[in-house]
Amino acid sequence: MATAAAAVVAKARREIQHHFFAADAVRADRAVAFTPSGFAEARQFAKMLEAGIIRPEDGNRYWIDVVAYDVAIQGRYRRVRMILVALVIVLAATLIYLETSGAA
Repeated sequence: MATAAAAVVAKARREIQHHFFAADAVRADRAVAFTPSGFAEARQFAKMLEAGIIRPEDGNRYWIDVVAYDVAIQGRYRRVRMILVALVIVLAATLIYLETSGAA
């Protein structure tokens, strides 16, 4: 269930960023209109707007701040790396414990 939700969130995020990059809306003078196509997209758009990744311009026009977008991606990768390292450590500790206790 959580995997399906993560996939929906990732797809919504991809659709949003594609909209802005395809229109070359990477500066205020190149802002374009955007209307979310569904609940997931609207929620991700609001989060990106709040984080400063998407910047509003006059009216219903927006642009994507490439620097803020890059910082957000790097932060996401950093969190995933930390989780993977923690999992490897737990797995290694479990294997060592099983080896030393004779349970294996």
